[in-house]
Amino acid sequence: MTNVGSKCRVCKAPAIIDLPRHNANFCADHFLELCRRQVVKAIDHFGMFEPDDKILVAVSGGKDSLAVWDLLLELGYRADGLYIGLGIGEYSEVSAGYAQRFAAERGLHLIEIKLRDDFGYDIPTAARATRRVPCSACGLTKRHLFDQAAIDGGYTALVTGHNLDDEAAVLLGNTMRWEIGYLARQLPVLPARNGFPKKVKPLVRLTERETAAWCVVRGIDYLVDECPMAAGNRHLGHKDTLNSIEAQSPGSKAAFYLNFLERMAPLLAAHSAEEREALQTCTRCGAPSAGEVCAFCRLVETASAHDPVPVELVMRGKGGR
Repeated sequence: MTNVGSKCRVCKAPAIIDLPRHNANFCADHFLELCRRQVVKAIDHFGMFEPDDKILVAVSGGKDSLAVWDLLLELGYRADGLYIGLGIGEYSEVSAGYAQRFAAERGLHLIEIKLRDDFGYDIPTAARATRRVPCSACGLTKRHLFDQAAIDGGYTALVTGHNLDDEAAVLLGNTMRWEIGYLARQLPVLPARNGFPKKVKPLVRLTERETAAWCVVRGIDYLVDECPMAAGNRHLGHKDTLNSIEAQSPGSKAAFYLNFLERMAPLLAAHSAEEREALQTCTRCGAPSAGEVCAFCRLVETASAHDPVPVELVMRGKGGR
C-alpha cells in the first residue's frame, strides 16, 4: 500500500499506506486515527447523529458497509445491521456469509430479509420480468426495504456505506445529464419526512481505498468481488474517469464533491422541497409514492408472478432489456 522505507507523517514509524490526496504516509495506528477523524468531521459538519440515535446500517458484506458499521461502533454509537438477500446466485450466498460472520463475531444484531422467501422474487427474475437492467430493480428494492425496516424497527437513522468515490461518481453522472432532482437529493444527510427515515452517509470523506485499508488493518474479512450483474454499469465508468483525474491531480474527487455540497447544494434546496410536497401514500404498503401504487409494490406484483430465472441466464444477456 506504500513504498518501502516510507515513514508515517505523524510518528515516523514505518508507514503502511500512502495517501496522495493528503500528501502523506501513515502507520497503522495513525491511519485508523485519520479515518476516525474524517468520519467524526463528517458527522459533526453535517449534523448526522445525536448521541442517543438508534442506527440501522445497510450491510452488503463488502468493505464499505462493514467499515462504516465498525467505525460507528468504535465511536460509541448504537447500531444494528440489515442484510437483504437479493438472490443473485452464489454471489448473494457468499456476501451473506461475510455479513453474518462480522455480526456473530462481535455479538451484533443483524436483521436479514430474503427476497425470494419474503416477497416471492429475486433480482435476476425481476430483471427478466420487467425487461430492465438488473441494477434498476435492485436499487428500487433496496431503497424500499431499507426505508421500511428502519421505520418498522423504530430506528432514527438509516446508514449506508457510500464513500467519497461513490458520491463523486454519482455526482459526475447526474451533472453530465443535469438531473436536477437527483442533484438536489445528493446530500450526506436526508432528514426524516413523510414516511421516510433519516438517511445518513458517514463515509463521504473517505475513499474506497481507505475503507478497504481500514478493514485490512482492523482484521475485517469482507467480500472483494463486485456484483456480477453490475458489469457495464455507468457508475463504474464514472469511477474510472474520476480515478484517472485523481491520479493526475490528487484531491480532485474530494474537491469536486465537497465543493458541490458547500456551493451548489444550497441553491437546489427549494427544488427538493417542491418534490417532497408532491408525494402521495401507496394504497398497498403505505409507503410514500408518486402515484396510487408505489414502484416497489408494482415490481413485486410483476416479478413474483414470473417463473424464477437463474442468474446465469440474465448474465448471458437473456434477461433485462
